[in-house]
Amino acid sequence: MSAVLAEATEPDEPRPLLRVAGLARRFILPRTSLFGPRPELTAVADVSFDLAAGETLAVVGESGCGKSTVGNLVLNLLSPSAGSIRFDGEDLAAADDTRWRDRRRDLQLIFQDSRSALDPRLTVEAQVAEGLEIHKVATAADRKIMVAAMLEAVGLGGDLARRYPHELSGGQQQRAVIARALVLEPKLVVCDEPVAALDVSVQAQVVNLLRDLQRNLGLAYLFISHDLSLVRHVADRVAVMYLGRFVEVAECRDLFAAPAHPYARALIGAVPAARSRRGRLVRPLRLEGEPPSPMNPPSGCPLHPRCPFATDVCRTELPALRPLADGRSVACHHAEASQADGLEAQGGSDASQPLKVFP
Repeated sequence: MSAVLAEATEPDEPRPLLRVAGLARRFILPRTSLFGPRPELTAVADVSFDLAAGETLAVVGESGCGKSTVGNLVLNLLSPSAGSIRFDGEDLAAADDTRWRDRRRDLQLIFQDSRSALDPRLTVEAQVAEGLEIHKVATAADRKIMVAAMLEAVGLGGDLARRYPHELSGGQQQRAVIARALVLEPKLVVCDEPVAALDVSVQAQVVNLLRDLQRNLGLAYLFISHDLSLVRHVADRVAVMYLGRFVEVAECRDLFAAPAHPYARALIGAVPAARSRRGRLVRPLRLEGEPPSPMNPPSGCPLHPRCPFATDVCRTELPALRPLADGRSVACHHAEASQADGLEAQGGSDASQPLKVFP
């Protein structure tokens, strides 16, 4: 487990809302032969991070790298094979079903596919009220007031509240999913590709809505996405994931300005809108070949078969997540060389520009 992220909080520092240490999840798969052993797939390996109240941590990486599995583990939709999950000081990995039922109010999920997440037989109003009824929050009269206020906050007030999901547009359906997650006033929301199924103009509206609600309610977001241009506008910190492991964790501005891990460089360099940054341009890095199978990962650094900086130590030694001078953490034996090679002086855009809301 990374000593950088697992170390105890200093006495004068505020306790993080969420602290994950050494998290792992392994799946035992069916046999491929009658008498052969059952293969094992490691979806998440030794993942550690902190998340403060009101903060957004984005988890990015290729499809199948384990991003959604991390979110499911935090929400106890999957049980961890190893590691600890402390939420508000409580070890949730050891909590029983009764305790988790009580904690559900504080941890909510915004689904990627709003169509499958909504019940076609219930109105939007009824679905948003369902969580309040399950947790016996307030009286029936007060619940109606809370639901109406939340639907108004997400732009679904009036007649829209009494419509069924099929009567709403894709953006309106996603707003309903957001309202259902936030009406319980959670402290932490896992956003699993929350706008991936929407067109660009609606994406901007929903993302700005999430940011406004975060400011007003003090929410913490674990934002899972493959869209780096979007992540650049919403995240405070970014964790880059490869083959089940965090390979770089950095402040959002620092990561896009000068990614240190070769895989982070390859991701950011592949998106021109994401790689231009305050007068600098990240030099693209091409990785050869395909990602290895998580069922048969390479020895040493899992990126070494594709990495141009790989040396003998990369082929034999798994790099630990270690701090660099600028405060980020990187799991790479040659992070400094990769970072220096990735920068070139060119014109670029200022990433501090806000995400536009399209008409």
